[in-house]
Amino acid sequence: MSTHHGIFVHVVFSTKYRKKTLKAVWRDELYAYIGGIVRDHKSVLIQSGCVEDHIHLLLKVHPEFAIAKTVQLLKTNSSKWINEQRKTSSKFQWQRGHGVFAVSQSKVATVKQYIATQEQHHALRTFEEEYVLMLRRHGIDYDPRFVFEREFVA
Repeated sequence: MSTHHGIFVHVVFSTKYRKKTLKAVWRDELYAYIGGIVRDHKSVLIQSGCVEDHIHLLLKVHPEFAIAKTVQLLKTNSSKWINEQRKTSSKFQWQRGHGVFAVSQSKVATVKQYIATQEQHHALRTFEEEYVLMLRRHGIDYDPRFVFEREFVA
């Protein structure tokens, strides 16, 4: 029997300390670059969307690779690209960690639409509120002290 797969995941992560550095003028370039990274990992970028402080990706991932490894590669390579292209005035970094949420085939269109309309969602809700709501909706236990990196200024 051949191997078949249809593993869809919704990936979410923010910029370091949720700094508002993902500018609209170069987001399409970022999505294209991430799409290439994902393709190199035998996966497919179905939808991408972001606002200034975080990104959402709907991926069809290949079972040959661990999802965490795919996400690590796309975060590492995309931050390197952002820095090499001088897209930001200071060194760019993504936050440590990420959220990955399983998506059933029947919900792919809904998640796609949600990701495509991030600007509208964030007129009403912050990233922190959105992310905690996602954790709750997916029944994921978390300690609020460790969900978001905080910048400590002495």
